[in-house]
Amino acid sequence: MRMRKGVVMSFISSTLFTAWGYEVSLLEALSALTSFIGVGLGVTGKRITWPWWAISSALYGFFFLDAKLYASAALQIVFIIAAIFGWFGWEPKGATPSALTNRYRLFTLLSLIGLTLLLAPVLSNIGAASTTTDSFIFFGSLIAQVLMVYQKYEAWPLWLIVDTVATILYASLGYWFTCVLYGAFTVIAAIGWRRWYASHRRTIRSL
Repeated sequence: MRMRKGVVMSFISSTLFTAWGYEVSLLEALSALTSFIGVGLGVTGKRITWPWWAISSALYGFFFLDAKLYASAALQIVFIIAAIFGWFGWEPKGATPSALTNRYRLFTLLSLIGLTLLLAPVLSNIGAASTTTDSFIFFGSLIAQVLMVYQKYEAWPLWLIVDTVATILYASLGYWFTCVLYGAFTVIAAIGWRRWYASHRRTIRSL
């Protein structure tokens, strides 16, 4: 059984192609493709986004674990759980975006800062490739994902910030393919923000 697992991991970790002198593995390419589809569908508010989130999260979990980005790897488990809740929580027709109160916006911001500072030393002690930045990506993504499950448009501006930080991190570590992907996610987050906010405003006007 162990030999079989080793063969599978060796296969998916094999180089699929080389981009800008960087070897892109089959695992990274599949992770990026499924993730891009999931995020793209998320912008439209379609419920089918959640199975794609789950698949891409499972793949990226292995990728980040191999890269020693432990917080990012652990985050994928949270994403899979959130995808299950999102699938059953959204109506079949898709999301109906709403807004947080100012009180919850402040609570979200303070929670993000506090949790980021708490996790960073832990990551440092276990030899993670990144500490404060990976911690911020972990909790920022976690909160943004929860906001998406609850159909809050504020998920998208938070994704915009998290994806920008992630793009810089992966570029600094030399993961160029994933860096480009997260750069695209940053653009998609801006589009998602605009679309979900507009949908929220239309809902308010119709009341």
